[in-house]
Amino acid sequence: MAEETIFLSGASSVQPIQQIEQVLNQLDGIERVLVDTADGEVKVEFDEKKISRERIFITLQQHNIQF
Repeated sequence: MAEETIFLSGASSVQPIQQIEQVLNQLDGIERVLVDTADGEVKVEFDEKKISRERIFITLQQHNIQF
């Protein structure tokens, strides 16, 4: 299991947080998504045998989620 911390500028209100969680949790290999609304920090736990860090970042970009 791997963990990645991402800082997203839009992760400070309910709707963007729900979108981030929904997008990431749909990906095969994502185990857990935690969002800290105070600073936009998103911690993602994932199975690196099923999904890469690059795929996570690309997916966020494809959904117009800003870093």
